[in-house]
Amino acid sequence: MNNRLQIQTPHWGLHEISSQVTAIVNKADVEEGLCSLFIQHTSASLLIQENADPSARHDLENWLNRLIQEHDPLYTHVQEGADDMPAHLKAALTNVSLTIPVVERRLALGTWQGIFLWEHRRRGGQRSIIIHIG
Repeated sequence: MNNRLQIQTPHWGLHEISSQVTAIVNKADVEEGLCSLFIQHTSASLLIQENADPSARHDLENWLNRLIQEHDPLYTHVQEGADDMPAHLKAALTNVSLTIPVVERRLALGTWQGIFLWEHRRRGGQRSIIIHIG
């Protein structure tokens, strides 16, 4: 079963999408299987991470922004803004797809795990995620 999830991100950062993915899994009514997610963009990514303490997300965002900074004089891909090439690099170093087991009709996430769309552009945008459950 394939679904498309549309997410509007208002700005850069980690945006939890666990509830939207869970709703699609519940609708699929699959007892055992896999839920695969694929984001159709080169400046955003997917992540499973701590969903209880927001400071973990804040620290991840700050760490990646220190690792990959804007205005690097070596960038040649600069027509779309100072955040564009760093967004591509961040997406290349993180995940554009995830696979999560479905066990007893539920995502087999750990107690403190959530599914996040990691927007790497400052302004955000409309993001499409293909979800396959089977």
